[in-house]
Amino acid sequence: MPQLDTSTWLITILSMVITLFIVFQLKISKHEYLWNPEPKSASTLKQPNPWEKKWTKIYSPLSLPQQ
Repeated sequence: MPQLDTSTWLITILSMVITLFIVFQLKISKHEYLWNPEPKSASTLKQPNPWEKKWTKIYSPLSLPQQ
């Protein structure tokens, strides 16, 4: 019965751990954390939209005069 060759296990496990560490560091570094989060005010001011100021008509291309 042949022996199991474990000579490469150390380098394989170490490289796997280092790779996982680097991947997790890269994923964590992409997140932005707020240092002093402040609660938002409950009252939201309604900003008038430009299309609410005046009446506009939208023309369908099929309803335009044919040339």
